[in-house]
Amino acid sequence: MNGEGTMANRQINIENLTMKEILKAMHRLGGQVTRKDIRQEIRDNSDAISEKTVDEVKILKKSGEQYQPFAYTSNFAVKYLIATGYIHTDDNHVLELSEKGRNVDLANFNAARDVRPFINKVSGNTKVQKDVVTEVEDETAEDSVEDSWRKQLLDALQNMNPKKFELFCRGLLKRMGIDVDDNIGTPYVADGGLDGFGYVRSDDYRTTRVALQAKRWQGKVSAPEIDKFRGAMDKYNAEFGIFITNSEFTRDAVKTARQGTRIITLINGDEICNLVAKYNYYVEPVTTYRLKSFYLEKD
Repeated sequence: MNGEGTMANRQINIENLTMKEILKAMHRLGGQVTRKDIRQEIRDNSDAISEKTVDEVKILKKSGEQYQPFAYTSNFAVKYLIATGYIHTDDNHVLELSEKGRNVDLANFNAARDVRPFINKVSGNTKVQKDVVTEVEDETAEDSVEDSWRKQLLDALQNMNPKKFELFCRGLLKRMGIDVDDNIGTPYVADGGLDGFGYVRSDDYRTTRVALQAKRWQGKVSAPEIDKFRGAMDKYNAEFGIFITNSEFTRDAVKTARQGTRIITLINGDEICNLVAKYNYYVEPVTTYRLKSFYLEKD
């Protein structure tokens, strides 16, 4: 078998594996999610696909632009699951498990048997193949448009000095309804202490103590950093913690944050962007449009 054939078979196997992991992720997340939600869930919790695979970034030789291969793989897998009736979508953005998807036996699901024969049958039509590729490229391009302002924001956060980044985090938490204490915490000093402290009052007037840790990181935040934060929480009897980073958390960090009696909420760079948009925190919304392939194709 030639190299191209081997590569094609390898890609098919990866897509088949990804289809199963997508269905498992959607079941864990409640059945109604976005593609980005699915990728994050697979990244944090999949036993079959590593976080390294999801996070891998490559550079296009022609343009020099960065891209994530797993985003393409997962988009193809989603498209196949839609075509075979496991997933339903009205707007091509929010995905829902169909009745077939909700009732699937995940333990015995096999994409090579349950999905691939149908896809192979349909994709024998060259036009259908091109349509699938075009749709996936459209979806990936839409992700890139959405991600452009997020990348700009995360780059800006990375370039902030520690004082400004902590002020940003404390201000964002105030927008989220947390009464941040002006005295507790060790501002602007990387000494392993808390970066902030606050109080959250629920609808039934119960007040909860919350500790804050804010970290600007180049790499991923690891489990030992979570353990250190939990230790610092003891000093002020915090009932739960919020750890914010412009970066990402390792799988071990996610697991560590969920252990014990005091859960630590992890907010990564992508979730920071979501919160900034939700609360219009130093941003202003704009509306723009991108022409889809209908306008660009030659007759």
